Amino acid sequence: MEFLKQFIDYGIFGILGVMSLLALTYTLERLFFYRKIDIAQYKDFDSLETELTSNLTALSIISSNAPYIGLLGTVLGIMVTFYDMGTLGHIQTDTILIGLSLALKATALGLVVAIPTLMSYSACLRRCDVISAKWKSLHAT
Repeated sequence: MEFLKQFIDYGIFGILGVMSLLALTYTLERLFFYRKIDIAQYKDFDSLETELTSNLTALSIISSNAPYIGLLGTVLGIMVTFYDMGTLGHIQTDTILIGLSLALKATALGLVVAIPTLMSYSACLRRCDVISAKWKSLHAT
């Protein structure tokens, strides 16, 4: 169970840390791209749409899976806490509560990663819609 304790701390939090860095990187890349895009250079809508939605799939995947990874860390943490309770032979409430509170931090971190990523994904989709509408109005005549 010692390996599982270390896996929760380094594995789950490491995965969520990488996911948050990727989400931040993709969000910043998209924001800079949307800021400098010249819609007049695109002759067909499909190529514009492909460029606009690049990297948005990664943001969607991160925002939808980060809570599950956090939940996995919580479940593993609770399993370790119950295992420790069983091996001790007696129940100490302070040990149980500390173990459970530490397990719940994984879910909290998963939500901390998912919520801002979902917000940036939604903002990027809205920006795509606005830029697409501008392109359509430019090429309507």
